[in-house]
Amino acid sequence: MLLLVHKVASWILKRRMHQIERFLERPLDIQQAHFDQMMHRGKLTEWGKAYGYADIQNVEQFRARVPINKYETLFPWIERSLKGEVDILWPGKVEWFSKSSGTTNDKSKYIPVTIDALEECHFKAGQDMLSFYFEQRPDSKLFTGKALSIGGSHALNPYYDETRVGDVSAVLTENLPRFFELMRAPQKDVALMPEWESKIEAMANDVMDEDITSIAGVPTWTLVLIRHIFAKKGITSNNILDVWPNLELFIHGGVKFEPYRKQFEQLIPSPSMSYLDCYNASEGFFAAQNDLAESDLLLFLDHGIFYEFIPVEHMHEDHPKTHTLGEVELGRNYAMLITTNAGLWRYNIGDTVEFTNLSPYKIKITGRTKQFINAFGEELVVENAEMAVVAAAQATEAEVADYTAAPIYFGDNEGGGHEWLIEFEKEPTDITHFRDVLDQTLKQLNSDYEAKRTGDMALRPPLIRVLPAGSFHHWLQSRGKLGGQHKVPRLANERKYVEEILACYQG
Repeated sequence: MLLLVHKVASWILKRRMHQIERFLERPLDIQQAHFDQMMHRGKLTEWGKAYGYADIQNVEQFRARVPINKYETLFPWIERSLKGEVDILWPGKVEWFSKSSGTTNDKSKYIPVTIDALEECHFKAGQDMLSFYFEQRPDSKLFTGKALSIGGSHALNPYYDETRVGDVSAVLTENLPRFFELMRAPQKDVALMPEWESKIEAMANDVMDEDITSIAGVPTWTLVLIRHIFAKKGITSNNILDVWPNLELFIHGGVKFEPYRKQFEQLIPSPSMSYLDCYNASEGFFAAQNDLAESDLLLFLDHGIFYEFIPVEHMHEDHPKTHTLGEVELGRNYAMLITTNAGLWRYNIGDTVEFTNLSPYKIKITGRTKQFINAFGEELVVENAEMAVVAAAQATEAEVADYTAAPIYFGDNEGGGHEWLIEFEKEPTDITHFRDVLDQTLKQLNSDYEAKRTGDMALRPPLIRVLPAGSFHHWLQSRGKLGGQHKVPRLANERKYVEEILACYQG
């Protein structure tokens, strides 16, 4: 049965490439068409009536009339949808909401997931991502086995019990066409279990004897599951191919993969194994690798999203000028705004990106607008941190399991600095050398950091604090944030997380 499914699915995906070429060849026309469609649909909503969408003729009028929004400014409208009102931000009733805590905000966010967003954004983009894969791996046997998905759960909407809220992965799982159940693992009742530690045990039991050909999940929890399966099956080789010999693809996202690559390559020692990065969030499926040999991501332009971009140096202005796709430049750091068929209007998603190619439009994620350290004018972003951690680990034969960093403020007789809490899978041969390589790499990557480190006056050398295995796990557990989309924040511009983690570890 799965062989027939594989033949049909691979044929459909290969044919899809012809449609993908349309937005690759005419990106600005496609974006304009989506803008026009959203204005047409939006004028039927309470939001559209409030902002006079019926009179908006072009993007310039849209930018002048509609404010840039963050979650807090949209929430009064989202709340009305949560309570069952219809035609608020997007036509119709919203049946599903993705619940996300984000990485720097304790307050849960409820993101509308409309039928249009499911079908035209999330599912369509997922199909396109696999089309890229089959184009490059025409010999793939992907659908002859099962796809392992490591995701979250959903529950009744606390505002209105006729609708549901949950992790976006759970929303997608619950809404997939039924025939996909033949192709995925674990069973749906296991996949949607809410308690994460019990779920890992149940997932291991459910999938360890299946023929798994692909995995999709956050790297950290994928590693936890793999090691749990090793323990249950008594696998001493630390080679997952002894469990799943036909495994050929790992689809990852949510966190930077490079710090985990070495661990995965050790656990999956196959030259034919492929790793595919994607930019899929509660708010939409924005981009994915279209070239397995290149790490940057192709921006999806034909999936119910209209994009605007703010140069990061202007994003804290009261009325920053935004750039449409045709106005962006290579190598410049932008905060990304989205207008979507889920009713998110000029929404600042909180991510920063840099364009690496303009034909086609390709990006790399450089960080979060709220996840950075700039306590002393150093403007350290997540991308700097990720690259420096990888360099330090390589130089000292270390493997990093997880980490976070925050500022150390000026003391009476000491300058400021950065404190790094790091949990290692394999500790460095020399922790001082690890620190020095981390510091030197940050200087090379970030001129502001380098300037502040000159003479140790504004910034002293980094303080590295090695945490025992399981420290971050226990912290997440203490906050009720295990699994799903919950992640350890890489950088914070204050010490709240660092103090909590240290208290949890020391307590």
